[in-house]
Amino acid sequence: MTQAGTPISERTNPFQGYRGPAREALERFGIGVWSEVEVVNDKGSRFIGVILPRSETADDQHVVIKLFNGYNVGIHADRIASAVEKGYKKAVYKIPEKEFPFDPKKKNVTLLGTGGTIASRLDYRTGAVIPAFTPGELYGAVPELADIANLDTQKLFGVFSENMGPEQYKALAVAIGKEIEKGVDGIVIGHGTDTMSHTGAILSFMVQNSPVPIVIVGSQRSSDRPSSDAALNLMNAVRTAAECEIAEVMLCMFGPTSDNYDLLHRGTRCRKMHSSYRSTFRTIGATPLAMVSRYPNEQGSHFTYISKDTLKRDKTRVPIINPSFEEKVTIQYYYPNFNPDIIDGLSAMGYRGLVMAGTGLGHVNKPLYPAIRRAIEKGMTVVMCVQTLWGFAQMYVYDTGRDLLDLGIIPMDNMLPETAYMKLAWVLGQTDDPARIREMMTTAINHEIETREPHNGYLILQGGLPEVDAFVEKHWK
Repeated sequence: MTQAGTPISERTNPFQGYRGPAREALERFGIGVWSEVEVVNDKGSRFIGVILPRSETADDQHVVIKLFNGYNVGIHADRIASAVEKGYKKAVYKIPEKEFPFDPKKKNVTLLGTGGTIASRLDYRTGAVIPAFTPGELYGAVPELADIANLDTQKLFGVFSENMGPEQYKALAVAIGKEIEKGVDGIVIGHGTDTMSHTGAILSFMVQNSPVPIVIVGSQRSSDRPSSDAALNLMNAVRTAAECEIAEVMLCMFGPTSDNYDLLHRGTRCRKMHSSYRSTFRTIGATPLAMVSRYPNEQGSHFTYISKDTLKRDKTRVPIINPSFEEKVTIQYYYPNFNPDIIDGLSAMGYRGLVMAGTGLGHVNKPLYPAIRRAIEKGMTVVMCVQTLWGFAQMYVYDTGRDLLDLGIIPMDNMLPETAYMKLAWVLGQTDDPARIREMMTTAINHEIETREPHNGYLILQGGLPEVDAFVEKHWK
């Protein structure tokens, strides 16, 4: 079997990653990697698609085909009854990078790239999704962006979100400040979803009083998958940066599991709540700020505003850029048998801040009291959040909470534990005065502390209940 007169044996690495029975099957039928094939198995089922390379760690029993619907299927080598090459489709690893067209009538948006699945490709050597697209390549992948705004792109980093940290946070804050000085109408940050809410929280403290929207966006499904949410998320994020009236740090991700709309979540009140759902992000203890859709609603707007208590766009406003961060801060979730030597050890290692995610209204067991007292006397700031996520640390209700308050623990009301961690690191990066630390931690900057939880701020549906099943049946698509 040949392609353009080239025998399989003369193609470049035609059995990439294949070995054992799987490679023998390819050789037997005269097909190889990137062959367009029609394969029939021993049950008579037909599979039409392109043979993909295997990863270095994959088994040697299966031939993998990317079907023309975009999904991959593995066929056991022993079950291949016939395989015919219909053509040859060499892999294209790189999307061409295109310069954005400029339209003086459109708003100017800057996209700051950090990496993550929204800017990624599949590495067929390892089978892993890796950061690879530059921000400019996103235009090559999503040309509709040019219909929304003028987009300037900068690649700050190329890392998975678990590798984001103080160095990147500080660089992002500074870069945002510079873009605001240039007079842009909005800023988009491409980011992996795993720690997106952490970045949203810290930027809410490092960048205050923003005159324009700062929108963090990512995707749960990589760009090579048919179910990818990357393009829609990116379009809605750019539209938000260009047109939305809310000038805050926000996360823009899928609202429902369908492709209907994205939600805009406030940076200090958002959390990733599912490992793989596209609708993974939730606003906790409040409501999302707005819905943003690809197509305009009946009023001609792409936005449906949910919260009225927001900072509005105002390009005359001067931002406050304060990229402070103390790295000797940690977060600990309390559990039964949490031993005091953990806190003593953290104190001995020089940790200056500890966020405790306590049970109930903000509780830990009595054996921890002496260790907490020693740590606070040594200069550690200890704050209390609730591990329930929803609700308030109300430590004056029970004796346990009152005892902890007497030790010097600072309750964080309904601040999320991850947000409290980011804020404490930011505060301790500026001062070591206990009174000032307490004042800064208990004074809300951007709704990290709410005075009360709205009646619809806590909604968790449980499957199997009649009323929930009726709701799901009505809305599931």
